[in-house]
Amino acid sequence: MIKLHNLTCKYENNTVFENISLDINTHLSILGANGSGKSTLAKAICSLIDYEGEIFLEHKNTKALSLNEKAKLIAYIPAKLEIYDPDISVSEFVLLGRFAYKKSFFDYSEEDKNITKEMLEFLNIIHLSEHLVSQLSSGEQQLVLIAQALTQQSKIIIFDEPTANLDPHNSKIIASHIKELKARHTVILITHDLHLAASVNTPVLFIKNKSATYYEKDFFNDASLGQLYGVAFESLAVKYD
Repeated sequence: MIKLHNLTCKYENNTVFENISLDINTHLSILGANGSGKSTLAKAICSLIDYEGEIFLEHKNTKALSLNEKAKLIAYIPAKLEIYDPDISVSEFVLLGRFAYKKSFFDYSEEDKNITKEMLEFLNIIHLSEHLVSQLSSGEQQLVLIAQALTQQSKIIIFDEPTANLDPHNSKIIASHIKELKARHTVILITHDLHLAASVNTPVLFIKNKSATYYEKDFFNDASLGQLYGVAFESLAVKYD
């Protein structure tokens, strides 16, 4: 469970959103226009940026949790993989997801390595284990990011624009995995892809004008979307003429 209480985020003197209070007890899709604060909200929940107010994960104030405790509760998957070591292999990169469980000054355990292998097999990318991450396609890199997050065994997983850089074929693969993971984790999806959000089938938090509105249902229809986005819609797509 995630609880937000009077959550406010600012960049210098610019308020992105303010005084958001919400209990998130199930899966959720966070939608809104560019710059509305979707990714900012996700990063605040994961303590990746500063914020005002309070955030609770499983009834624990995030500011009182250690980094390892947070990692066991929540995982954040960015839209694009940033590689700081061009020579790291897929298995090595995914194994880093076990850092929160690693004993200081010791190597990763056999259990850590077995969990890494299990996640690679689960996502059908075990054949990429010894490939360099830097040499993978965008779709393969996104699967590797998901694999690393799964090795954390966090209760909550946040996907931030998971299909933003992918073609339709790879987008469908990622979407199927996200839906499958709903049975094992609490999934929070941030996306501009309305078809993806509708397919994942969760309640929606829509951010607009520095505030957020929660929709349990009746969100994915042309009338509601047109009102919220300010353009005409037809079957979840923008109507250009």
